Amino acid sequence: MNDKFQAWIEKIKSITNLFTHKKTVKSARITYQVFWNLLLLVLTVVILGGAFAGGVGAGYFASLVKDEPVRSYDSMKKDIYNYTETSDLYFSDNVYLGKLRTDLEREEVKIDQVSDYLVKAVIATEDEYFYQHKGVVPKAVFRALFQEVTNSATQSGGSTLTQQLIKNQILTNEVSFERKANEILLALRLEKFFSKKEILEAYLNVSTFGRNSSGKNIGGVQAAAKGIFGKNASELTLPQAAFIAGLPQSPFGYTPFTREGTVKNNLEPGLTRMKTVLKRMYDGGQITETQYADASAYDITKDFIPAGENPLEKYPYLSFEIEKRAIEVLSNVLAKNDGYEENDLKEDENLFYKYKTLAKQNLRQNGYEIHTTINKDIYDAFQVVKNNYPNYGPDKPEQKQDPETGEMITVMEPVEVGAMLIENKTGKIISFVGGRDHKKQELNHATSAVRQNGSTMKPLLVYAPAIELGKASPGTPLPDVALRLEPSISRPWPNNYDKRYSGITSARYALKKSYNVPAVKLYKDILDQQPAKYLEKMGFTSLKGDDYTNLSTSIGSLKNGVTVEENTNAFGTFANEGKFVDAYMIEKIVDKNGKTIYQHEVKPVDVFKPQTAFLTLDMMRDVIKSGTAQGINSKLKFRADWAGKTGTGHDFHDAWFVATNPSVTFGIWTGYDTPKSLNNGGMSYSQRTNNLWAELMNAAYDIKPELISPAESFPVPTGIVKRSFCAVSGLLPSAACSQAGLVVSDYFNAENVPTKQDDSLIAGKYVQIGDKKYLALDSTPAEFSKQGVILNPDFIKQMVGNNFNNYSQLIPKMDRWSKLLVPTDKIVDNGKRPDGVTLSLSGNNLIWSPPADNDIVGYRVYHNGSKVGSISSGSSLSFTASNGSYYVTAVDIAGTESGPSNKVDVGVTLAPAPVPAPAP
Repeated sequence: MNDKFQAWIEKIKSITNLFTHKKTVKSARITYQVFWNLLLLVLTVVILGGAFAGGVGAGYFASLVKDEPVRSYDSMKKDIYNYTETSDLYFSDNVYLGKLRTDLEREEVKIDQVSDYLVKAVIATEDEYFYQHKGVVPKAVFRALFQEVTNSATQSGGSTLTQQLIKNQILTNEVSFERKANEILLALRLEKFFSKKEILEAYLNVSTFGRNSSGKNIGGVQAAAKGIFGKNASELTLPQAAFIAGLPQSPFGYTPFTREGTVKNNLEPGLTRMKTVLKRMYDGGQITETQYADASAYDITKDFIPAGENPLEKYPYLSFEIEKRAIEVLSNVLAKNDGYEENDLKEDENLFYKYKTLAKQNLRQNGYEIHTTINKDIYDAFQVVKNNYPNYGPDKPEQKQDPETGEMITVMEPVEVGAMLIENKTGKIISFVGGRDHKKQELNHATSAVRQNGSTMKPLLVYAPAIELGKASPGTPLPDVALRLEPSISRPWPNNYDKRYSGITSARYALKKSYNVPAVKLYKDILDQQPAKYLEKMGFTSLKGDDYTNLSTSIGSLKNGVTVEENTNAFGTFANEGKFVDAYMIEKIVDKNGKTIYQHEVKPVDVFKPQTAFLTLDMMRDVIKSGTAQGINSKLKFRADWAGKTGTGHDFHDAWFVATNPSVTFGIWTGYDTPKSLNNGGMSYSQRTNNLWAELMNAAYDIKPELISPAESFPVPTGIVKRSFCAVSGLLPSAACSQAGLVVSDYFNAENVPTKQDDSLIAGKYVQIGDKKYLALDSTPAEFSKQGVILNPDFIKQMVGNNFNNYSQLIPKMDRWSKLLVPTDKIVDNGKRPDGVTLSLSGNNLIWSPPADNDIVGYRVYHNGSKVGSISSGSSLSFTASNGSYYVTAVDIAGTESGPSNKVDVGVTLAPAPVPAPAP
């Protein structure tokens, strides 16, 4: 043992002597110095190389961001918070309709209104170091850079939430080093200006989350929560929050809904992603093991809401109409903010296009609330009635070009409908019917289709203007005869719809029966005073140059036409005592801060005097009481003071009925999109249209009776008086008019009551042959004539002009006109003595036939040489005789008597002739 220990000690001494030997120590010192110098050299090279590389990298980075401007706080704030937030649409009374048509639905939400689960889920999934970094995580950037340079498989992204926000709101999705450098620079700058809470809130509102249950693209966690789970972002459970937080990585890969709004067949990618989010939350200490297990096992699919109602699907006509009008309204608001007036946009096409474009963008980006005047319940009821109405009439074939093949094909066109309900005093559009089926025909027949308005034009363009100008009153006599009012047309024009004429008729009666001739004649008499200016005041926007001069405009034959809205709206002028109130649908627009940026203002326009409006209304009351719309009241389940007018387009292409009461005006049109006759046999086109009008009104009444059926009647303004006048001339009654029984009464504007006495009639005698009457001559025997009244020739020329000769057409075929004659109804004396007649006997009756003369007015019967009877021509040519000898003479219009006929003895027995004596 000691030997071994001693040997070990000796060995140590030998080693020690080796290191202490002078030669050995010197050699070790040289080796150390060489090693140290080499180490210093390597460190120097590394440091210099690193500095060089850093300088090169910094220089390269600077070159990448050299074009990026130095953004201010205000600039970055504007960009970051510039969410594309969809505008909301509302019915009246703040009833929600849906989102405006857009590619992306978004609804802004404050972070305090977001579930804490969702906040934690997003951070755990997208940026676990969010609260530690200053906008960029260097190792993540280097990792991403290394992966890009080496083209290795991507392990994880290098972008923080801040960088993603920059990419979404300021930069683009372009894949380039320049864009990435700018992203890093702006992320660092954004973190200097904004708190973590502000950045996170912006991110939660910006990110996209696939589709909602309506199949629409959604952005922001509030739209995602509502669109997927039907709840606010603040109400999300842990599994719901995890599901939503997982969507931004692949929004359309993980979204549970198709573009049609149905649930996908394969939900596995989204469910797997949800579990990944939950795992990251658990690994990061955001949730407990129990929460993780429970949420992972939860069946999230049962929380998906069913397919939502897309307002464009349920309310296509309404949604598009609101959008169109909102753009128009907002265009004017934006232009006004820049110092322009509405007329500036109308006169400058470029300016109009600019602000229209801006308005479209703002409506889809700024999250406005667009409140309308449409009553949801009435609108819904209108669609039910429209869809179920059975009597539109048959579909008709139409040749159209196939858009794909270019070939002509036959399609069946249905009868279309457009209807509009407007509140008179305010102009609110309460409801409308845009058409039968938006999928087949997108044209809104209530607001956009322009059609001939037929006889509904008459009160607007003819009767009301004529009354306003002092040229007519309801009782004004007008000619309904075969006039040639248009010189370019060789035949009589216009014609009435029934191809008949009624003679002298009042304006009231002509409107009630919708006669064309009286309307055109009256219109021609006032044409030089430009009555179409009244249409402009009442909102007609589609008038063309010819419409101001063509006589056919008076009966609704327009160059282009008029919309149902404009036509209906104009009738409200009469209910508003002559003031036009423009119809509107956009009540107000509110921005997302609750500020009202637009509020509709009612601006009445003076069109007619109150007296004119009332007189026109009173005439239109008769249309419904006993005129072309007299069946309406029997179809309504309520009563109101209605005044209205029917209308028919050229060749029966359009059918109209517009009526107003003290509260609302409702108008309807039916017709084919490609004009065709509605006259199909069976129920008349006007009855079909009027019945639909009544059904729609009944539906509205069921919902809002106080609006549809006001208790009050149209008020009678001061200055309305009732006066008697002669029905022939409209002047004060004369003795001749009284004798004829033609004194009537009606309402007048006190300023326009007749002051001149009637001179249209003169007293005279007439003869009657059958049912026809002819003027008698002074020499016509009294026994064959009667006293009557005759139309003054001067009056006739004043009424119908010099080119009209069929004066007998002027006399209406009514009993009270039976005593009236016209100067041309006369028998011309042929200037010779009448031929005699041949008399015969049938029993005790004398009978004879008329002679060939055509101026015979009667016959005289003589008995034993004395006149015992006078028989007028046209009567039965017989006379019951007693015993005695008779003959008959003919008497002409001049009183000239023919020679006696052969004699006939009645009741006389003749003695037998004596027998001759035989010859001697």
